[in-house]
Amino acid sequence: MTRRRTKIVATLGPATDDREVLRKLIQAGADVLRINFSHGGREERLARARAVREVSAELGREVALLADLSGPKIRVEHFAEGKVELRRGQEFTLDTVSVDEPGDETWVGVSYPSLASDVEPGDLLLLDDGLISMRVERTESGRIVCRVETGGTLRDRKGLNISGGGLSVSGITEQDVADIPLAAEMDVDYLAVSFPSNADDIRKARSLLRKAGSEAGVIAKIERTEAIRALDEICDTADAILVARGDLGVEIGDAALPGIQKQIIQASIEHNVTVITATQMMQSMVESPIPTRAEVLDVANAVIDGTDAVMLSAETAVGKHPALVIEAADRVCLGAERHREQSGKIDLLNVRFQRIDQAIAMAATFLSTNVSVQAIVAFTESGSTALWLSRVQSPVPIFALSPSARSRRRMALYRNVYPVAHDAGDGTMDSIIRESLKMLWGHGAIKAGDRVILTMGESAGNQGGTNTMRLIKLGGDGHPEHQTELDLR
Repeated sequence: MTRRRTKIVATLGPATDDREVLRKLIQAGADVLRINFSHGGREERLARARAVREVSAELGREVALLADLSGPKIRVEHFAEGKVELRRGQEFTLDTVSVDEPGDETWVGVSYPSLASDVEPGDLLLLDDGLISMRVERTESGRIVCRVETGGTLRDRKGLNISGGGLSVSGITEQDVADIPLAAEMDVDYLAVSFPSNADDIRKARSLLRKAGSEAGVIAKIERTEAIRALDEICDTADAILVARGDLGVEIGDAALPGIQKQIIQASIEHNVTVITATQMMQSMVESPIPTRAEVLDVANAVIDGTDAVMLSAETAVGKHPALVIEAADRVCLGAERHREQSGKIDLLNVRFQRIDQAIAMAATFLSTNVSVQAIVAFTESGSTALWLSRVQSPVPIFALSPSARSRRRMALYRNVYPVAHDAGDGTMDSIIRESLKMLWGHGAIKAGDRVILTMGESAGNQGGTNTMRLIKLGGDGHPEHQTELDLR
């Protein structure tokens, strides 16, 4: 059985609210399910979170739950008739003062008071993901007078960006502060911060999350020019990085986006942090039952570049074929992984060891790339050893055995890591190993003659205590035939 190493993040929405559709989505291979806080209310979000927990438990699957904060997305307000037609060359005003009044074909409100001070004459403003553009001519008491360069239909609540960045808005809004306790109540495994400009935004989100009683990981969405400039510090601070290509592409331009995507993925790998690639990866499947060849290549190239996960948004949230999208992404990821494996490229862990479990992880992955090994089995309480093991892009599957449901769900995002429920109990380490190998044998994960690397602590249940590695060859009954041990106590 070929196991997909790249993880798939799927977004929930109206298309997945039916329990049977959600069931098929998880069965098709979704590893992480995302709830977008830009849409829906409190009860809807709680209901979706409950559904994920209940259905995944029924299926016996470890599925992580991700809450995505709405962040400081700047939007135009409302028009009297819901939309207007803008023509090239016409004057159009963005008003930060009269935000509650409906706009018309000459102006519209923008509920971001600092916009007038953030822009200057000559700046290019991009609306509705860049479909409409206008050049700033002057500002007048909170009003930005522009000249339309690319016209079209502008509808209520469409987004606004400055080409090249430059907005001073904080990455954590008042709405985010109000939403973080809800994310904690939903018991999410990850919280994504939208539009952070620097590492302080990530630290603030984590602090608010901890105060709300949640130990969820924090994901930094890179979608502002300012975040690219602070990428190294953000990588050092966040638990994961998300390449949010929608707004990022609007700010930096389409031509620059492919190179920047590769830069973000490479920086994440160098900093040993998980990276997700997102936005319109299989957009045509909102309607179509199959992806375009361009979308296949897009997903495959992200995998070949080293992304840990790919994310689907509208394709599953509002699309006609949610489960088929997951199946298509699964096929493409597997194909790309085979190509990467044939290329022989293996990146070893880039870290100066500060903890013993890091050294054990490095030793295990080094051994697995130099000796014929069919599996790595990590006994882990918190999942930290599995995280370090996942940072090395090796084809050897990592089975992470943990008694903690929270740790297992969080590990669902880690590339090439397959979380397994396991309670060591009070047995000796040798008996624990025998029972664990027997369980994996029963699931078809290992077989006679396989060499297996085990990482563990000297005493079970000791968080952060991994200090031992064993290399085992399995006999015909699934029990160790012989073994060697490295102990860093």
